[in-house]
Amino acid sequence: MDFLDVFFVWLGAAVVVFYGIKMSSFVKMFHPRFWFPQPASFFKSMGEWAVVTGGSDGIGRAYSFELARRGLNVVILSRTKDKLHRVALEIEESTGQKVKVIVANFTEDDIYDQIEEKLKGLNIGVLVNNVGTLPSYIPSKFLQTEDLTQQIAQVINCNVKALVKMCKIFLPGMEMRRKGVILNLSSGIACVPCPMYTMYSSSKVFVERFSQGLQAEYKEKGIVIQAVAPFGVSTAMIGYQRPNMVTLTAEDFVRTSLEYLKVGDKTYGGICHTVLGWLVQTVPKKILHSDRMQDSFLEYVKKR
Repeated sequence: MDFLDVFFVWLGAAVVVFYGIKMSSFVKMFHPRFWFPQPASFFKSMGEWAVVTGGSDGIGRAYSFELARRGLNVVILSRTKDKLHRVALEIEESTGQKVKVIVANFTEDDIYDQIEEKLKGLNIGVLVNNVGTLPSYIPSKFLQTEDLTQQIAQVINCNVKALVKMCKIFLPGMEMRRKGVILNLSSGIACVPCPMYTMYSSSKVFVERFSQGLQAEYKEKGIVIQAVAPFGVSTAMIGYQRPNMVTLTAEDFVRTSLEYLKVGDKTYGGICHTVLGWLVQTVPKKILHSDRMQDSFLEYVKKR
């Protein structure tokens, strides 16, 4: 065989191996408990306490309950005091675990010294950076966002700065103990540039890149750091859409996503959202970013 024959044989073999590995990874997603097993005491072995930002509602509330069911005491943080205390009481009564409440508005800058002081001395093994905000529930073009200057500050503070500052507070203790889990909530729409949600989806790209880089830096220290990128979850952020095969309840999503903790530095949290992520990335950008697609997406969201 001449050089070109050899080249194409090896190229073909490389393609087969590449897609074989991809298919193998996909098949494993159907049976996470078999391929990515966790002992029942896994989360409890990380430490006595879990910290959940945005823990009074939606996905954060579901994480708070689920981690308490798995034997952890929980610290929940959000800006609504009454809702926090109500959720804390529900968790304590249903699980028997301790719950600590901290009122914190993550759209503000000067809250982190207070948070660190209130949590000093706690053995924190799990951090869930869940808190996040949308510039607008109805998608809009960047310059059409109401109160744009204020929304820029709030999105950066809540979706970006809060994540980094909370990791700065708790990562040193995990590094010293050589164990811990940090879950950073991204979004499925971060997998492609997303017009009409440009600022929000871009902030979630930061979540993914920061998480993946941090995991590379600290995985040898025994710390698991993962970006969790759901698509539809029935929460206030999407107007509590009726759950179906793709739009999950917060409780179902959290329970399922925790089974994929050892799958890698990013997970969509379930097989349906994984398939959806792959499908979205196959759509040509010319179609995805067309004016017609943007108008159709806006009408769809308004109706839902």
